[in-house]
Amino acid sequence: MGLFIVWVARPKLVDAAFDTWFWPLLGIIFLPFATLMYVILYTGGGLNGFDWFWVVLAGILDLLHWGAGWTQRRQAPGYPAGAQG
Repeated sequence: MGLFIVWVARPKLVDAAFDTWFWPLLGIIFLPFATLMYVILYTGGGLNGFDWFWVVLAGILDLLHWGAGWTQRRQAPGYPAGAQG
C-alpha cells in the first residue's frame, strides 16, 4: 500500500527506479516492502553497497509475512475444520 501511495504521489520517483510499470506492479503484489525500500533508496546510478542490505532485509520481512499468513490460515473464518495441509 505504501508503494502505491508513493507511486501516485511521486510517480517520477518510481519511474526513475523502474523502466516499465510491470516490475513495480509485481512488487506491490508479491514483495511490497522490498519494492518500497528499493524505490526509496534508489539513486540515479542504482543502489550502492549497504543499500542492498535494507532491500534484502525488507524482502525477508515480506517472506516472513507470507509465511506467517500461511501458518495461521486455519484460524481464518470459513476455513474448513477438517482440511489437512
